[in-house]
Amino acid sequence: MVTTDIKQINELLIRGVENVYPTREFLEERLKSGERLTVYTGYDPTAPTLHIGHGITMLKLRQFQELGHNVIFLIGDFTGMIGDPTDKTAARKKLTRKDVLFNCKLYQQQASAILDFGGENPVEIRYNSEWLGKMTYANVLELSSLVTVPRLMERDMFQERLKENKTIYLHELQYPLMQGYDSVAMDVDGEVGGNDQTFNMLVGRDLMKELKHKEKFVIAMKLLVDPSGKKMGKTTGNMVALSDAGEDMFGKVMSWGDDMILLGFELCTRVPMKEIEKMEKKMKAGENPRDFKLALAREITGLFLGEDAAKRGEEFFGRVIQRSEIPKTMPELRPSAYDIVTVLVKAGLAGSKSEARRLIDENGVRVNDRIVETYDVVTKMGDVVQKGKRYFVRIL
Repeated sequence: MVTTDIKQINELLIRGVENVYPTREFLEERLKSGERLTVYTGYDPTAPTLHIGHGITMLKLRQFQELGHNVIFLIGDFTGMIGDPTDKTAARKKLTRKDVLFNCKLYQQQASAILDFGGENPVEIRYNSEWLGKMTYANVLELSSLVTVPRLMERDMFQERLKENKTIYLHELQYPLMQGYDSVAMDVDGEVGGNDQTFNMLVGRDLMKELKHKEKFVIAMKLLVDPSGKKMGKTTGNMVALSDAGEDMFGKVMSWGDDMILLGFELCTRVPMKEIEKMEKKMKAGENPRDFKLALAREITGLFLGEDAAKRGEEFFGRVIQRSEIPKTMPELRPSAYDIVTVLVKAGLAGSKSEARRLIDENGVRVNDRIVETYDVVTKMGDVVQKGKRYFVRIL
């Protein structure tokens, strides 16, 4: 049964929303009509975990689900093999079908923290290989005839590549067409995505008009950006993964700048907007932002990983990060006789030996709480190796 509660509709239309196409008024009327709408978001499995940026769109989908609308969680197992060129200064590495199927194995489990895949109004999971994988070359040519090259070349990153004489591949130009056709194949009423996906979503809106004679709505969500304005995600290396341990997720949120606190509450929690407005007034009045950031870390970690994980994260943060105590339990590495560079790589504290050397050069590595200053330090049994404030390994 569809709910037309005005408060819930207003919250859906405003919270975290950057733009609504064609207009916010258009979508408001649809939501008030009592008609059951079908809305979706696509998630390309280009990595083996979802992250907090995905959580933003999932929270918006949850609002539609709670109003009684039909929600589709679309896994882009076909588009994921190519990869969305959005914000990319070079072509993505292409993935195999085996790669993308491996990557998405945990997606439903992770998304279940927000979306209900059971009950009376379950979220539906679909895969876009169901239609894109069956298209003939003739089908592709017919679809391509509906979009012009100048239209596709409007995208900022393509313009930047042209200026820098970087290659643009034909398959990258076709990505918006493929994402747009997802809307047609599922015959949806609307799509939710980050505002960096606006171009792709509007191509789908154009195709829906042309092929279905239907006015598709698009909700472009605000992005969670760091203080430098960069999107939090896989590409920028500051990703809060939904596969993180509670200690890591809590610590990563605590590392955010104070200017991300209110945006974090709005986009990544279900705390009422009125409460967030009160926090804003309190911080402007001089209350310590750290207290609100602690509350944000608790909310986010509890929402995505559960209350026990949030408690563990807060306890670890207080003991290890704030009071600089060694954690009671930590990963272990055998055998003991390794040079420190090898230890960092084998323990997963550095992705390569060059990264390990860089960490040492920056005084970011300690053994038994002493800063490591040379690469030739050899660990022995019982040593505790530390990277930064949060990462430890014990040598056995």
